[in-house]
Amino acid sequence: MFEPPGDCPICGAEVPLQAKACPQCGASHDSGWNDEVGYDSLNLPDDNFDYDDFLKEEFGGGGRRQRKRTWVIALAIFLLALMLAGLFLLRLF
Repeated sequence: MFEPPGDCPICGAEVPLQAKACPQCGASHDSGWNDEVGYDSLNLPDDNFDYDDFLKEEFGGGGRRQRKRTWVIALAIFLLALMLAGLFLLRLF
């Protein structure tokens, strides 16, 4: 069984002399320095966490913003093509 001082067997942080728990992960003598203790309070995602679903839920599916960006890109390409055509025509005359 781990007794301070030393490095926490769970996260590796330095645990000072007479500490009741690890200052980094919260593991303690009472919990048996169980590695689950340090991760319970971190709110880490589950193994089946889907980042794409999270983005859609938090920020929406794109909707208007995505359509607006597509429209702006299409307009920029059109204007660039128009400018290039104009330059080409100027060189012909």
